[in-house]
Parts: sequence; structure tokens; C-alpha cells
Amino acid sequence: MTALVIAEHDNASIKGATLNTVAAALACGGDVHVLVAGHNAAAAAAAAAQIAGVSKVIHADGAQLAHGLAENVAAQVLAIAGNYSHILFPATASGKNVAPRVAAKLDVAQISDITKVESPDTFERPIYAGNAIATVQSLDAKKVITVRTTGFDPAPATGGSAAVETAAAAADSGKSSFVGSEIAKNDRPELTAAKIIVSGGRALGSSEKFNEVMTPLADKLGAAIGASRAAVDAGYAPNDLQVGQTGKIVAPQLYIACGISGAIQHLAGMKDSKVIVAINKDPEAPIFSVADYGLEADLFTAVPELVKAL
Repeated sequence: MTALVIAEHDNASIKGATLNTVAAALACGGDVHVLVAGHNAAAAAAAAAQIAGVSKVIHADGAQLAHGLAENVAAQVLAIAGNYSHILFPATASGKNVAPRVAAKLDVAQISDITKVESPDTFERPIYAGNAIATVQSLDAKKVITVRTTGFDPAPATGGSAAVETAAAAADSGKSSFVGSEIAKNDRPELTAAKIIVSGGRALGSSEKFNEVMTPLADKLGAAIGASRAAVDAGYAPNDLQVGQTGKIVAPQLYIACGISGAIQHLAGMKDSKVIVAINKDPEAPIFSVADYGLEADLFTAVPELVKAL
């Protein structure tokens, strides 16, 4: 029994979500191989070979794989899928784009968003915005799985010494082409990989107040900035900062929620955080039900005082 992890990378380095997915693959038992499909991605393949627990890296290199187009990556996975009992993807935008194509072509049911491996054929996954946990058993010969990365501690990025094997790149499907990308540049940690996150809600009242209150706190803590859906919908913060079921799922060491009431869809995105601190003047706010530390106070007073104390 061998598992294949589809690496997420930028052709130069391996992204953190891959390490969590390797951890899930190791929990399935057996050997773990990693596929690095890209263009001029030898550095990423070498980095994948260093991941603890990985026994082989398969490096497929071709111009058609440069930008991770779903059709081409799926074709690459299918070209080698016959050797594997489990095929695992991070439950990221990229992984969710490729995995269903692979599952459909293999004629198997996809097992989505797993947070725990009970046995090689049985997994746990959240349903109803995380309010219930389903235990799913798959009798399919091949398991195509997406891994909720917050459910697994990352495998060590160093300490491994896997062999790197070259595979022929699958032909361009011709079904899609890369036109361009606009990359948002940010000096802060990436939201899903940050160890500390400070999030603001609708109570901040405006984008100016959001920046005025949240930025100094994030700067002091070296934290990423998040936002509730209500704050994003109101235009106080950009979409890529949204934490929640319809935003990003995060599980930092410390999550500070300022002026966030704690709607179900927000809690689904952050309740696995190791320590949750809530600042809200409403004592009945649902966020207090998941908080490790709660401060019933006006955030416009409490947050600047916290910044001064830090």
C-alpha cells in the first residue's frame, strides 16, 4: 500500500500545505511518494525529497505544467495513478481544482476535507460547517482524498533523504491556457500558515478604523491580519483576508478576534486554533463559547491598551 501526495509548490520551493498532507498520508500507513509536477522545478523536487517520511519523489517537468493548470496536472496524476492506493491533495484552491477531475476519471468517490485518519479506509471529516464530524469508510480500490491541512501537524521539512525519480510529463490537454496572474504582495505571514492571527469584525465600522486598530496590533505580534465575512462584505477588508467556511480555514497558535460576534461560518474557519482570545463588548456573543480567554470590553479602548502593554 503506497500513498501519493500531490505537492503544492511554486517551482522553487514546497508550500506548507504539502507538509500537512504528507502527515495525513503517513497516517494511512505504507510508503509515501510525492509528485512534483511543474516547469524547471528541480529545486522544488529537491525540497520535497528532504521531507521526513517521504520515500520517493516523482518529478514531472514540462512547460504545460508551469502554472498548475488543473487539466494538465490531473492528466499527470492519472498517468501514474495505477501504482497507488491513496492519492492525497491539500484542500486548497489548487487541490480542490484537481482532485475531483482525478476522482471522476478513476470512477471513485472523492473523500473531501479529512481531518483524521482512523484506518487506511476510514476517515473523519467535518460537516455542517464543522458542527458535526462524519466518519467515512471507502471501499473503493483507490482513495482520492483532500486533506484539511489544519487537521494535521506538518511533517518535518528536513530530515528525509528520498530518491528523486524523473517521470515523463503528460501532454498538454489543450483545454485551458494560462493568461496571466495578479499576485497580491504582502510583507505579513500568509494567513493559512501564520502562527498568530488578529482578526477584525464589522464592529470596527470602516476600513480606516479597521487599519487604524488592527495594524498596530498585528505589527507588535508579527501576526497575519484576518477578517470576518461581515467585515469583508462591508468593504472594511479585502476578500483574501476572510476567515471562515467561505473564506480561509486557519489554525494558528494564537487567534485574537476583535469585534467579531462569532457566526457559525466564522467559527468553522478558526475554532481549531490552539488559543483563542475574544474581545467584544457583547457578553452574549457566540465567539465567547469557543474562546480560551474572553475580554468584555470596547475594542476601540482595549486593543490600543493591549498594543501599549505589548
